[in-house]
Amino acid sequence: MAVKTNIDMVSIVREGLSSGQGVKYKRLSDAIEAGILDGVIEPGCKLPPHRMLADNLGVTIGTISRAYGELEKLGLVVARVGDGTFVRKRGLERKRDEGFRNFSDEPRQYFDMSRNTHIPGQETAFLAQSFQTLANNPKVLQDISLYTPDAGLPRYRAAGARWLKQREFAPSPDQVICVNGGQHGLLCALMGLLRPGDTVVTEQLTYPGLITAARMLGIRLIGLDMDDEGVLPSALEEVCRTHRVSALYCTPTIQNPTTAVLSIARREAVAKVCREHNLLILEDEAHGVLVEDRLPPLSYFAPERTILISSLSKAVSAGLRVGYLHAPQALMSRLAAALRSTCWMATPLTLELATTWIENGTAAYLLQQQIYEVGRRKALVEDLLAGLAYKTHLNSPHFWIEVPEPWRASEIEAELKQSNYLVATAEAFAVGHAAVPQFIRASICNTSGDDQLLREGFDALATALGKGEGRFCL
Repeated sequence: MAVKTNIDMVSIVREGLSSGQGVKYKRLSDAIEAGILDGVIEPGCKLPPHRMLADNLGVTIGTISRAYGELEKLGLVVARVGDGTFVRKRGLERKRDEGFRNFSDEPRQYFDMSRNTHIPGQETAFLAQSFQTLANNPKVLQDISLYTPDAGLPRYRAAGARWLKQREFAPSPDQVICVNGGQHGLLCALMGLLRPGDTVVTEQLTYPGLITAARMLGIRLIGLDMDDEGVLPSALEEVCRTHRVSALYCTPTIQNPTTAVLSIARREAVAKVCREHNLLILEDEAHGVLVEDRLPPLSYFAPERTILISSLSKAVSAGLRVGYLHAPQALMSRLAAALRSTCWMATPLTLELATTWIENGTAAYLLQQQIYEVGRRKALVEDLLAGLAYKTHLNSPHFWIEVPEPWRASEIEAELKQSNYLVATAEAFAVGHAAVPQFIRASICNTSGDDQLLREGFDALATALGKGEGRFCL
């Protein structure tokens, strides 16, 4: 059957190649697309290998690759490294293909331990006060109802510099760009500094928002081997010697999902490799802001090539959507152009609120409350994980838990979902299509605020992983 399917498909694309219009790869992709949409090429069908189809049609392997790439962009096929390219069908997608969402559509009966979100606190009370103050200040209301400079008003950028300051790293306001949250800042950096087809290296397990954005922009990702500290400089060096790499994206402090933290020596080594190979560095401190006395950022060790991405989302309020980029002066105009192309300017209303909170100490207070609540909740459940192999950081809002053999993370995830509990597996964070480690990320950030439900959720997780039931006993 597979042989006949390949013969039929070769006939289809040969006809499209001879009768179609445009460049060769587009004629081929158009012919396969028509076959899929007409049902002639069935869902789940494996497309012919690149070399075989190229030989049959008398075209280059690169032409076939571009044709298959077009089909993948359209969502009609799914490529599996080492396995082939398949016509997409329901259930064929993996989590990394679907992307990761910070809002759940699941029914309310589910207790969600899958997402790291800001834990609600007193920010709603401060919002009410701030809105009342704004309502009585016509001049400020007038200012925030108008267009502002794309990088943000000078006062907003100064507040951003104050938020980004840490240890020896003292950012300059004129190197700060205000953005609508960290994800928007990442998107602006990718759009402004890279082009479709460029290669970005990152941790083998990385922030899902990067995976989604890179796919949308046509940027290639390569995962780097990691250890308990995070990305390995030797792995970065090796990839740079064998590929044309444009940038490194990494999270040096509380890496997501492994919770790793790069040491000073490791940060210096990573900066050295990036300098030797002329790489840009996109540095994300999403959860790093929860560490008060954190190590200096990569921006300190390689200031001429590092874009630091930060926000208030994990520390103050997720819904404000306020973030900051700190970049070398030479790159500011490109980043500002990317920002203009997405939203003209970051939202002045939320920036006004965030700036006021940074200036009057409210942001620092809410940050302290967030740090306290993360620690309090983790202390509530940590005893339930005794006997299990896991990693975490004092200020990390999640545990990175190994799934004992012979079970797989997806099985534990499915079992917990049947009991109305949600967790995330390593699959959602994996770069490329290589095998992923069998780990689960379990977060204490559920917004219900019910301590009993939190303990019940982690107790169910521990039970599913075999604690107390002898599930893994021989």
